[in-house]
Amino acid sequence: MRIHCKIVAIILCFGVLLLLYHFVRNAADEPPLKQVAKENYVQTSSGLGNIVFVELAQKPRPVAQVSQKQPRLNRKSSKLPNRRGSNHANPRRLGEPKPPRKPVSEEWMHLAVVACGDRVDETLTMLKSALLFSIKKIKFHIFAEDSLKPQFEKGLNKWPHPFTLKFQYSIYSITFSVGNAQEWKKLFKPCAAQRLFLPVILKEVDSLLYVDTDVLFLRPMDDIWSFLKEFNTTQLAAMAPEHEIPKIGWYSRFARHPFYGKTGVNSGVMLMNLTRIRNALFKVGSNNIEWEDLAWEDLLHPLYQKYKNHITWGDQDLLNIIFHYNPECLYSFPCQWNYRPDHCMYGSNCPGAEEEGVSILHGNRGVYHDDKQPAFKAVYEAIHDYPFEDNLFQSMFYPLQTKFLETVNTLCGRIPQVFLKQVEKTMRKVYEQRVIVHLKHPPN
Repeated sequence: MRIHCKIVAIILCFGVLLLLYHFVRNAADEPPLKQVAKENYVQTSSGLGNIVFVELAQKPRPVAQVSQKQPRLNRKSSKLPNRRGSNHANPRRLGEPKPPRKPVSEEWMHLAVVACGDRVDETLTMLKSALLFSIKKIKFHIFAEDSLKPQFEKGLNKWPHPFTLKFQYSIYSITFSVGNAQEWKKLFKPCAAQRLFLPVILKEVDSLLYVDTDVLFLRPMDDIWSFLKEFNTTQLAAMAPEHEIPKIGWYSRFARHPFYGKTGVNSGVMLMNLTRIRNALFKVGSNNIEWEDLAWEDLLHPLYQKYKNHITWGDQDLLNIIFHYNPECLYSFPCQWNYRPDHCMYGSNCPGAEEEGVSILHGNRGVYHDDKQPAFKAVYEAIHDYPFEDNLFQSMFYPLQTKFLETVNTLCGRIPQVFLKQVEKTMRKVYEQRVIVHLKHPPN
């Protein structure tokens, strides 16, 4: 009987020891719940679909709690960012503040426009089209008569909050640094010559896209901005040809002054590396060069004085003369980046637009506001009337398609795919940014 009691006592003691060993082992192997959260990231959306990463909060992780049987994550092969840094020997102590993070430089695009007279509403519609479809943030540089500044401020400040985070704006007075200001102001359209002086005025801006007030973006401004990276070492500006066919082009038939290439260039959409323009020296003249090694600002006034009785399109003609004598300085981009009525009213003559669709629509000759080219007017009204934050397809694209049904018997309306192809593609991208990302990662 005594032997049986001893055996039972020994078994009970051994069982108690096993339970204690099992409990201690589990406590060492399993990290606390908050430590598990430390190793995970949650994706959320910020702005219009920009993905950011946030960390779940945790307490510092004691090194002694890591089990030898549970290997640590291989940081080198992991896609998760290493928040502890490379110095594992000196981890941050409890309560010690995190070291400041290096600020990430954010690239801004710069967009300039010159508006005088009754162009405020048209200009705001252009800026709206740039903002709706673009990805990077934009700084607007608006040159306007002093009487128009309150109207621009009122219009821009009415735009809803999510969109105001994507842009900044500055409004400048009309100024001409050389020559007779009134003479420059009346050259061709009111104030249009102001664009010639942008490299002189915006000294702190490296690169800039200038557009006329009657321009509409049908795809992100980021795409034309990327042409800056395609410039070679001598190129400092980019424009599209004035026409694709020399025999029906204006410059090739009527110009009384030198012009660029076979058909000249149109300055309604002009991409510029302002730093290169400020640093370059230009020549003007033929074999016996009349002027040579002149800076941009020094060149403008004598050039105007020489040709003022021979130019029709004002500052655009002066740009054609400059790049005629300095062709190595100009990058020429395709016609779909400056699509005008001339590309469809004499038959479709912009192959790039037929293939890819119009990227930037230029409604010169006032076609947004009359009935001469209803296809151009339909696009303008669709963007002008679109309420911010509404569904792009329901409130812009579908009404635009309906309006195009009324234009199929017109010169430009008979090729609706040219106008609709790129804008539909762009809207799908914007839709994915605003909606699909939010569905994948809904807010908590």
